[in-house]
Amino acid sequence: MSNVHAPSIADDFNTARLKALLVRAPTAVAFVSGERFEVVSEEFNHLFGFGDESDLTGQNTRAVHTTDVAHAALRERATAAFAAGQPLDEEIEYVKRDGHRFWGRLQASPLQWDDPASEVLWIVEDVSAARALRLQPTWTAKHDAVTELANRREFERRLAEHVGSRRSEPVSALWVDVDKFSDVVKAMGAEVGDHFLYGLGQMLISKVRASDLVARLEDDHFAILLPDCDQHYAQIIAEKIRSAIAAYRLRWGMHRTRVKASVGVVQIQPSLATVDAVLGAGALACTEAKAAGGDSVRVFVSTGGYEELAG
Repeated sequence: MSNVHAPSIADDFNTARLKALLVRAPTAVAFVSGERFEVVSEEFNHLFGFGDESDLTGQNTRAVHTTDVAHAALRERATAAFAAGQPLDEEIEYVKRDGHRFWGRLQASPLQWDDPASEVLWIVEDVSAARALRLQPTWTAKHDAVTELANRREFERRLAEHVGSRRSEPVSALWVDVDKFSDVVKAMGAEVGDHFLYGLGQMLISKVRASDLVARLEDDHFAILLPDCDQHYAQIIAEKIRSAIAAYRLRWGMHRTRVKASVGVVQIQPSLATVDAVLGAGALACTEAKAAGGDSVRVFVSTGGYEELAG
């Protein structure tokens, strides 16, 4: 009796799923074994200037790199990252089939972490425009280098536009302080911590409106400016963010962890006549939430007390 495994209907269906994904998904994905592209998505081919009559499948990965040195150096960095249980995530200058160069963000990780030398998944995104923007002095002055969110200086500038304004629409702000994040950094290292902060920042952006401003003030402290938003709705948003952070699993290679956060809410009001006053009120509300055990929301009120929103 033969021991050869016959393909099942489920195997055929999963293969069909993978093929459909590689053809239709608007993501440049490739599976790499050693220095060879085993399977690439249609978008991956298009990104590098290949099409129906040409294909990167089966070609050496050197085909998309600018030089032999750059190709070899990438392999060394990937090997070191995988051995440490971390994916490779960096911006690389690539070359298209016609010789045109562009900057791509490569996210690479082995399919099996217990065998880092196994087949590797590549995801590449063209970041040429974003990179050019980040290199401009004006961008650097307004953004945090780790999270790419607005920095404290830009947040204070935008907040100042509303403090003391006679416009009638309400404006609120949230202070978000990640609970015990220093324990994450101590256990996993500063580099992994930075990637976690970036992921948290992107998650915060997804939970607010396009007109809102998300900023990293310092360390693991974030702030969100909510124009045209009164205290009632700010509380709702704060609770949504607290809940989202508590449910969010931070992933970086083999590293997994979860964190919680304390959130302070303040609506700009006449008694808070300066940017520092608003900053202080929000920070005090956040401190009160943290003192209550964290993973909770507190609202600053003009009497100097706090209203509790159960977490």
